[in-house]
Amino acid sequence: MANIKSAKKRILTSAKKAARNKSVKSEIKTAVKKVRTAIEASDKAAAAAALTKAASTIDSAAGKGVLHKNTAARKVSRLADAVNKIEG
Repeated sequence: MANIKSAKKRILTSAKKAARNKSVKSEIKTAVKKVRTAIEASDKAAAAAALTKAASTIDSAAGKGVLHKNTAARKVSRLADAVNKIEG
């Protein structure tokens, strides 16, 4: 453990940020998984609904600085392409 007060504070704040980042990334993975599941089932309506929620979650993470904005845009774009390729 650190001895200097600022180092102790840094440990606490970085732990808080890591916990938040982990939570947000977990939400993203869950949302993306729901879209992928709907795509595999060829359910375009469910996939489109799940895509809307996933895009919102991803954009929110980019706004918080958990994901880089280009990474977020790339993820949303690839999911949208996959949903649009569903027949039906």
